[in-house]
Amino acid sequence: MVTTERLARHLRTPDAVVVGLGAMIGAGVFAAFAPAARAAGGLLLVALGIAAVVAYCNATSSARLAALYPQSGGTYVYGRERLGGFWGYLAGWGFVVGKTASCAAMALTVGAYAFPGHERAVAVLAVAAVTALNLFGVQKSALATRVIVAVVLVVLAAVVAACLLGRPAAPGTAASGGGWGVLQGAGLLFFAFAGYARIATLGEEVAEPARTIPRAIRISLGITLVVYLAVAVAALAALGPGRLAASTAPLADAVTAAGSAWLTPAVRAGAAIAALGSLLALVLGVSRTTLAMARDRHLPRFLAAVHPARQIPHRAEIAVGVVVILLVTFLDLRGAIGFSSFGVLVYYAVANASAWTLRPDEGAPPRLVPALGLAGCLLLAATLPFASVLAGLAVFAIGALLWLARRAARPTPPGSPTPPSA
Repeated sequence: MVTTERLARHLRTPDAVVVGLGAMIGAGVFAAFAPAARAAGGLLLVALGIAAVVAYCNATSSARLAALYPQSGGTYVYGRERLGGFWGYLAGWGFVVGKTASCAAMALTVGAYAFPGHERAVAVLAVAAVTALNLFGVQKSALATRVIVAVVLVVLAAVVAACLLGRPAAPGTAASGGGWGVLQGAGLLFFAFAGYARIATLGEEVAEPARTIPRAIRISLGITLVVYLAVAVAALAALGPGRLAASTAPLADAVTAAGSAWLTPAVRAGAAIAALGSLLALVLGVSRTTLAMARDRHLPRFLAAVHPARQIPHRAEIAVGVVVILLVTFLDLRGAIGFSSFGVLVYYAVANASAWTLRPDEGAPPRLVPALGLAGCLLLAATLPFASVLAGLAVFAIGALLWLARRAARPTPPGSPTPPSA
C-alpha cells in the first residue's frame, strides 16, 4: 500500500535561503562567464543585467504562487491549478526530464574536477552519497548545503579579492554578436542562477510557507546576484573580455592572470564542491516534482510514497538516484543537455503565465512582472543555439504525446481541474 501523507514542514527561512543558494551558486559560476562573454563580448555586464531582470520577474511570480500553493512540485502545481492539467504536466515533464539530465551532467562535473580521468566512478559515488544523505531527511540535506555554500562563498571571495587587487587585464576585446549576442549571453547567465525554483519545489516542507518562501526567494536571489556581479567584474578586471571569452576555466585563469596562481587548486576544489551542492539541490527538486506528479498518476503511483518516520518521498528519491547513476554510467551528458536550458525557460514561462491569473486578494504581483517575465523567458529561449531549441521541442513533443495517449486511455485523469474563468 502506498503511503501518501504530506511531508513534514521542517525548513525555516535560513534553511530555505541556503537551499536556494546551493542551487544557484553552483558550478555555473565557475564556467558560465566564458561562453557568455563569447556571445556578449564587452557587453557582458549588460547581459548579466538582463538576466537579473528576467530572474527577478520569475522569482517574484514563483514566490507569490508558492505562498498560495505551498505544496511539493513548484510550477507543476501552479500550472495545474491556474492554467489546467496539461500546462502543469508540461512544466513538470520538462523539469523532471531536463533536470534529471542536469543531475547527470553535474555529477560528471564533480568527477571531472575531483578526479580527472575517473569521472564516471566519482560521479556514481557522488550521486549515491547525495541520495543517501537525502534519505536521512531534508534537514540533513539543508545542513550539508549550508557547509557547501559557505566553502564556495569563501573561495569566490578569494577569487574576487585576488582579481581586483592583482595585475590589470591585458588589452583585448571580444567581438559581440550585437543585441542578439547580448540576449544569448543573458540566457547563458540566467541558467547559471535559475535555481531559486528549488525553494518552491520544496514548498510542502517549509514552515510558515506564505511568509517563508517569498522571503527566502528574495534573499537568496539578491545574494546570488551580488555574488555574480562581483565575480563578473573581477573576471573582466583580470582577463578582459577577449581572454575571458577564450578561457575554458575562467576563474582559474583569472587568478593566474592576476598573479595569484597559488589559488588555482582552491578554485578547482571550489568548483567541485559547488557542483556537488548543485547536484544535492537538483536531486531534492526533481524528487519532489516526481512525488507531485506521481500523486496525480502522471508517473507511477508507487513513487508517491512518503516515509512514515522521516516524512520524505523516499521512493522518489531512490528512483531519481538510480536513473541518474544509470545515465552517468553509460552516457556523457555534459555537452548534450541543451534541452534542459530550454526546459527551464518553458518552466518559468508557465510560472509567469500562472501568476498572471492571480487576483489581488490572492497576492497578485503587479501585472508588469509576470508579463515581462513571460516575454523574457520566450525571448531568451529563442536565442538558444538551434540544436538546443530543437532538442527541447522534441522533449516537450514526446511529453505531449504521452499526455494525449494517457487521455485517450482515461479521458478524465485526476489532478486536471478545469482552468479558472478569467
